[in-house]
Amino acid sequence: MALPVLPDRTGVRRGRPAAAAPAVCYALIALNTAVFLLGPAAGLNPLYGHGRTRVCAEQRYEQRWGAVPAELLTGRPLTAGQLAEAPDPVPGCPAAPTPGKHPALSVLSALFLHGGWLHLLGNLLFLHVFGPTVERRLGRPRFLLFYLASGALTTYGFALAEAHSPDATRVLIGASGAISAVLGAYLRFHPRARVTTLVPLLLFLPLRFPAWLVLGLWFALQWWSVHSAGPGVAYVVHVIGFAAGFLYACTLTGRRPRATRPRDGAARYAGGTSQRSTPP
Repeated sequence: MALPVLPDRTGVRRGRPAAAAPAVCYALIALNTAVFLLGPAAGLNPLYGHGRTRVCAEQRYEQRWGAVPAELLTGRPLTAGQLAEAPDPVPGCPAAPTPGKHPALSVLSALFLHGGWLHLLGNLLFLHVFGPTVERRLGRPRFLLFYLASGALTTYGFALAEAHSPDATRVLIGASGAISAVLGAYLRFHPRARVTTLVPLLLFLPLRFPAWLVLGLWFALQWWSVHSAGPGVAYVVHVIGFAAGFLYACTLTGRRPRATRPRDGAARYAGGTSQRSTPP
């Protein structure tokens, strides 16, 4: 699978003032990184121990803060009896009840949890590549709301899809759903933008492809994986998020970016166009 590393920014800036920094994207990247480094998955926090102790601590941490489909559909944490009937998420580390957990809030907290370095870096790479353009197009407040709402939508969509499957008691973590929505919106806003991409089959040579090709192939791979891949990756979350982001962007296409009042004789654009596992 090709790995996008840098979208084209030249065309969107030509003849316009310099766009504002994508502060929300940078803040999301920093927050995801900080949560990961402080949690047990990074293996750097001595409070969680080492070896088997750390693995079990990670399982309990994800159970406490991650999103569980069965909990989202009932609005209540899983009981000890339900957990006893479910297979252990990690062999030798039985899941423990989480009294006081609020499933609705876990939809948001799960967006900032990642299961390993590759999971984290893959998501943040896609957010860094595609997120700034979408943030500038939407504006900072609306982009943040779009990101969080997309994450919640994809998580509840996954819960409904897995309502009667063994995965209904498994924990869902990661920002994949929200970032997939960012990819869908980017494709609708800038389908012809050129994306610098590393292609493994060509010795990782940096080549430039149109966004519609890179993201179209990515979406096709996620769709195929929903029906053919094994457990471990919630591909249906990627599909729901991408479709939701694309459709939302369709409702905005054709609207002119809003401009703020000129300051110091120069026009300042707020939310204007300019130039984010596999994501998840």
